[in-house]
Amino acid sequence: MPEVSPQFLRAHTRTARPTLVPEVQLHVADDVVGLWEAMETEGGGAGEEPPFWAAAWPGGQALARYVLDHPEVVAGRRVLDLGAGSGLVAVAALQAGATAVLASDPDPYSHTAIAVNAELNGVAGIEVAGDLLDDDPPDVDVVLAGDVCYDREMTGRVLPFLGAAWLGGAAVFLGDPGRAYVPKEGLLEQAAYDVVDADGGPARRTTVWRLP
Repeated sequence: MPEVSPQFLRAHTRTARPTLVPEVQLHVADDVVGLWEAMETEGGGAGEEPPFWAAAWPGGQALARYVLDHPEVVAGRRVLDLGAGSGLVAVAALQAGATAVLASDPDPYSHTAIAVNAELNGVAGIEVAGDLLDDDPPDVDVVLAGDVCYDREMTGRVLPFLGAAWLGGAAVFLGDPGRAYVPKEGLLEQAAYDVVDADGGPARRTTVWRLP
């Protein structure tokens, strides 16, 4: 589909600060269904997936909070934000001192959202990429993956990629709001937060895991 206009994104969202990460502003949608319809009629096509980029999901909020509280994790390092969505984690990584961030997401709306949100927060240095999961991991020092194990198919693609990145020497962190497909072994808990869900539901216990 054609490149998404920043003007379209700004017209159909509002700016807000995620509850757990008030240091970052994001363009978010109050009416996801209405936004999805506008994407189809005005934005050049909605695609197959809902506008995940228009919300601050618990997994991403937990990772962003963690790197802001522990900047030594990313400071002076090259970072991959896998499943970047809004770019929340990418922005937080730059705020925490990362030298460069590669933000990966297959959704072209996400690519525009990342650029717009980076500008909103006054950060630079985010390179945007599409789906990387069928390739070798890029040359980065840290991988931050927010809520990427949300179904069986995606988990089957993500876990080998994260394992390959870890074997290649990257530090790998996973933000997980209690998904059933996240493995129960082989991960080290780094932090846990109660995060209000993006749909306004009750807070979810969300854990930042690290591959050992």
